[in-house]
Amino acid sequence: MLNAITVDVEDGWSIFSRDLLSRDIEPTDTVVGDTERILEILSAKNVKATFFVVGNVAAKFPSLIKSIANAGHELGIHGYSHKQIFLLSKDEFRNEVKRAKDTLEDLTSVEVVGHRAPAFSIAPETKWALRVLAEEGFVYDSSIVPCKNPQYGWKDFSKDICRIDLGDGMNIVEVPMSVMPIPMTSKGFITGGGYLRHFPYFVSYAAIKHIQKTRPVVVYMHPYEFGKEVVDMPMRHLSTVSRWRAIGRLRIGIGNRRTMPAKAQKLLSAFEFGPLRSVIEQWFGRC
Repeated sequence: MLNAITVDVEDGWSIFSRDLLSRDIEPTDTVVGDTERILEILSAKNVKATFFVVGNVAAKFPSLIKSIANAGHELGIHGYSHKQIFLLSKDEFRNEVKRAKDTLEDLTSVEVVGHRAPAFSIAPETKWALRVLAEEGFVYDSSIVPCKNPQYGWKDFSKDICRIDLGDGMNIVEVPMSVMPIPMTSKGFITGGGYLRHFPYFVSYAAIKHIQKTRPVVVYMHPYEFGKEVVDMPMRHLSTVSRWRAIGRLRIGIGNRRTMPAKAQKLLSAFEFGPLRSVIEQWFGRC
């Protein structure tokens, strides 16, 4: 079974600053070094991946995006400014994805057909975004978490790769995130990201082993999860309660980063991985 390895290329520090501290800053150059560490790991294992890139990262660090493309990896988009879809109007969302798509295609001269929403924010109330994606030329999306977790999820959505009929002869392929149900709850263990960082390796290994008996597994990760640096995050303007809340969320966001390189290398050795487009084609033919 060919599984998908995916990287959401976002600068965690600028996102943390905006979402936790209400201060907008440009993407920091830590995203470059952190992404290069992932590229080195993939190269050593001779594995190709899909990199979903935030548009403002591509605009500021074009050489990084060219390096990803030149290494033979697939490029997709992850919004332009990493804003969740439920915060955007339909026109704002269209502008976000079009701007990001144009930025990547102008840099690489390669057509971009894949999309992943920031924070998995395609759910029943934002499903209109799928029609916008198809209208803008995207072939597939990989944003839906088929369970209900506290901050995201579409509980009753299929766990299989599927083609969604959008009407008027339009459709889009959805590659849902891979979920291992947590017994006696409606929640699920998702393969990658914070779940891979915070849980022991054997938990992710067992989940992937179980899921791939019936369907390909989608694993995701972020560059900042491989980072070594800590960027100064001024919090003096926050109240004491808000400051401690921000510190707690930041610790969750970057905790156990030191474990990620070894865990990623183990997974790449234990299972067969490739880019999402290859997994889709293996699942039910060319899109």
